[in-house]
Amino acid sequence: MTQSPFFPPVLQLVSSGRDGQEPAQRVHGQGLAPLGHGIFSVQIQGLEVQYRGMQALEGITLTLQPGRLTGLIGPNGAGKSTLIKALLGLVPPTAGTARWGDRSVLDQRDRIAYVPQRNQIDWRYPATVWDVVMMGRVSKTGWLRRFSSVSRRVALAALERVAIADLRDRPLGDLSGGQQQRVFLARSLAQEADFFCFDEPFTGVDQKTESILFQVFQDLAAAGKLVLVVNHDLGEAITHFDDLILLNRSLVAAGSRQQVLTPTHLHHAYGGQVNFHAA
Repeated sequence: MTQSPFFPPVLQLVSSGRDGQEPAQRVHGQGLAPLGHGIFSVQIQGLEVQYRGMQALEGITLTLQPGRLTGLIGPNGAGKSTLIKALLGLVPPTAGTARWGDRSVLDQRDRIAYVPQRNQIDWRYPATVWDVVMMGRVSKTGWLRRFSSVSRRVALAALERVAIADLRDRPLGDLSGGQQQRVFLARSLAQEADFFCFDEPFTGVDQKTESILFQVFQDLAAAGKLVLVVNHDLGEAITHFDDLILLNRSLVAAGSRQQVLTPTHLHHAYGGQVNFHAA
């Protein structure tokens, strides 16, 4: 299958679901108990990744909870993007497992929406905003099938949710960085996924887009979804997250902001003085 620059391999897998199926309902609770329509926590156990003989991730064991906005933080080279890619099968782990309920995460990729870093996208690709957002409906519809009226309504609602419906016919390359990021957020919403992964979505965006992104992320978490966001900024924006995962190739800490953003943990991860007040 030819890979589109807008459709990372994990999203090119077509689900057997029928177009227009109902999204999962609001969920409650934690742990391995099913939430809503089968949304479970993700259990990562002993996950390791090697690149050319170098250890990129070592012994990562943690739980990703639905209904929580989770930030993945750490210094450059800490393995943040690698962790997401290993979860999604974009890089092969050398050890460990990642399970979602009683099945592997890799067996449920049709339920996952992934937005990669901006530098992994070919912004010159000749596609309109509408083309890109409709790609989010392929897993519901199937390749080379006509999109239904349901899919078109879902895509339009996603564009309206991120305040760019008026740009639907605009070429992607003509947009600002913040508008482009909102297009990919809309595409992920159009997928009606249960697990959302965003890799540094705030890079190069304006304040309005950052506010829209955080509001949508919080809404997804409130609806019981799994929401994992790579974030490199330890500024005020980090207070929007419910939980944090602090990495430096191995797991430094995971939990609430207050549990993770301690001087000891930050020194361990960043190796120097980091000034931050864990509000």
